[in-house]
Amino acid sequence: MNGENALPRLLLLVFLFSLGLGARAQPAASEPALPLFDAHLHYNWEPSPRVPLDQALELFKRTGVRGILANSRPNAGTHALYARRSEALQVVPFLRPYRVRADVTSWFNNPETMTLIREEFRHGYFAGIGEFHLHGDEARSPVVADMIRFAREHRMMLHAHSDVPALDILFKLYPDARIIWAHTGFSLQADEVDRMLRTYPGLIAELSYRGGITDSSGTISSDWRRLFEKYPDRFLLGSDTWIDERWDSYARIMGDYRPWLAQLPPEVARQIAWGNAARLFRLKP
Repeated sequence: MNGENALPRLLLLVFLFSLGLGARAQPAASEPALPLFDAHLHYNWEPSPRVPLDQALELFKRTGVRGILANSRPNAGTHALYARRSEALQVVPFLRPYRVRADVTSWFNNPETMTLIREEFRHGYFAGIGEFHLHGDEARSPVVADMIRFAREHRMMLHAHSDVPALDILFKLYPDARIIWAHTGFSLQADEVDRMLRTYPGLIAELSYRGGITDSSGTISSDWRRLFEKYPDRFLLGSDTWIDERWDSYARIMGDYRPWLAQLPPEVARQIAWGNAARLFRLKP
């Protein structure tokens, strides 16, 4: 009888052992997804936001976005988000020098811009100025110089939707500035992005609308992998919800970062997803 029972017992033990190995071989299923910080979030009110505030907060929760850099047109949208900040959603407010859409192309020549900046700054909680649009010699305007002096005086960061010549001028005006570079040059070649990051230690690259990071199969290009591994502390993610369609696609936009983050070394991925923002803005863990 002992010999007849041995084989079934052995097979049972092998089966149970294999189940245990299978359970241990799939830890990712039980691991929490990386928290994300959205460094380019517009909650515009023209005349009302696309997504009601409660729905927006639920959308952030559902997509794993635990923090946002809020900048809106007008700034009322940012005030509304900041008033609802919590441990679940940390809000970093930036002051946008626009009241209406038309300001995008004229703010840097409008003397009322500094009036707006000073009025909004009295709220006492803005961490930076931007996103603002500025290209080439537009950065040489007296209004921009006044804004830079104001930012230096109050140690505010900048969020610039700018080309390389405008960034060069901004850093000449404010060499110690910390500037978030919206879209990181859109389709600028990786070697030029490398040169800018190397030249300006205060430049932080934000990746919304940034082309060329992956190929058609979703694989990170070798050039961008090198950049991320060379400068793991210099990149942020973003959605850029500047139009209604971006809100409609918000879950996809933020979710599309996760597959290529998973291709990076885990510590690099954690820094880009959350850690860099946590350090820059002193976020709670």
